[in-house]
Amino acid sequence: MRFSHAAVSAFGWVFFTLPLPDGVRAETGNAPGTQALRLLNEGLVGVYEKVAPSVVVIEVGRKQAVPEGIPEGFEFFFRDPGAGDSKTPLPRPAPESEGSGFIIREDGYILTNHHVVANAESLTVKLKSGSVFPATLVGSDDKTDLAVIKIEAKELPAAELGDSDNLRVGQIVCAIGTPYNLDYTLTMGVVSALSRSNLQQALYEEYIQTDTSINPGNSGGPLCDIEGRVIGVNTLINGINRGLAFAIPINMARGIGDQLISTGHIVRPWLGIRIRSLTERLVEEPSLKNHFVGIDRGVVVETIEPDTPAYKSRLRPADVITKVDGTFVATARDLQKEILKKKIGQEVELSVWRNGKTERVTIKTGELPTELSRTARPRDPEPRDPSEPEAPESALFGLQLQDLTAGIAENLGLAVKSGVLVTDVTTESPAQVAGLEPRDVITEADAKPVRSVDEFRQILKKSDPARGLLLFVDRQGDKTYAVLKAK
Repeated sequence: MRFSHAAVSAFGWVFFTLPLPDGVRAETGNAPGTQALRLLNEGLVGVYEKVAPSVVVIEVGRKQAVPEGIPEGFEFFFRDPGAGDSKTPLPRPAPESEGSGFIIREDGYILTNHHVVANAESLTVKLKSGSVFPATLVGSDDKTDLAVIKIEAKELPAAELGDSDNLRVGQIVCAIGTPYNLDYTLTMGVVSALSRSNLQQALYEEYIQTDTSINPGNSGGPLCDIEGRVIGVNTLINGINRGLAFAIPINMARGIGDQLISTGHIVRPWLGIRIRSLTERLVEEPSLKNHFVGIDRGVVVETIEPDTPAYKSRLRPADVITKVDGTFVATARDLQKEILKKKIGQEVELSVWRNGKTERVTIKTGELPTELSRTARPRDPEPRDPSEPEAPESALFGLQLQDLTAGIAENLGLAVKSGVLVTDVTTESPAQVAGLEPRDVITEADAKPVRSVDEFRQILKKSDPARGLLLFVDRQGDKTYAVLKAK
């Protein structure tokens, strides 16, 4: 049901007499806004009656260990009454928790939150009709906090899915769920913001913010518009409702759900880089402005992972990515969204700012691994030979260095075979402030290759210590950068 302006006006923000819709008669003796309130009331009832049959209550059983070390004399309270041995302990029942979900296909597929079903030993689904079904996990994605479960049933009332891309701040929305085990509770509010991110550790966030009341048990349930179309999946952040709640946009959830139903897991494209928005980076470290003169927006390549698409390309640490296939990117989130639109194995062209010039770098996307493997820290580097004179300039910066030889590289398990090895960093020195660590290998300084301590010393002599020296560093296979600047 669509509300007239009169209905919304009577909701409480504006309250004055407006013309009634055609065919609606004002009743004698009613206050001017009463009819509008009736329209609002009937609209909310209609939303509930349309959506509630597709909403489910999910009961989750999780394993709990059998109590051990029962004090003597208390065995009676824990014994299994069916066991002959009176000292046989009775396992505690698996604790149950409740969450919400909603049917997305008539043949039993249900969308919910990942955190609702994570580590579940058993899943039970209750329908509005009162029917109860055991459920199985189809697939789950912790990166978006979404999951799909399935029950064996046919001709179920599937929810109508809307279009979250068309949402506007101020729209009335409703949530239906199971807060605090109170099944099928309807709450109402408005969309208070869109595209919220950086709220938790999930990698892919673009939440709908609402003041609709969402509490423990609402997670996984639908957020609906006034037409009864699902436009979001409610999710609880930080555990408690403080007047702000969040929902995953249904357009994102629809795509994740379809992939989970098809394959049971999510496949994503990636480049293999760690990134930061340039504006954030400059706020944290204003001295970097000396190295990003002429550019104020973009995405800085902080680190390039080993054996990744970016590692095999011409992309370098400290590059600033400004476009992806011609689309401007100003933040790390912008870049992430553009890459996620691509297919695995697809070539993308990055516009990159480097040393005051714009370059084009082509990369073929790879498949994001489910778990990034990290190289274990090898043995400590060999101590510097005392007979080898230390570069006085590097000592001023708090660095202990030595030439990287083939033997040292093999001993440390390093892929890089040329450069200067950092053996020690003085506490509170410029080198520590720059983020340099023992085992780092400096491969380039001031855009010049570094193959020995002597070469590095010559570059330091010619550098401007106040401006800072841009270093390229290999850190256990990762390519990264640091800016070395005198105090």
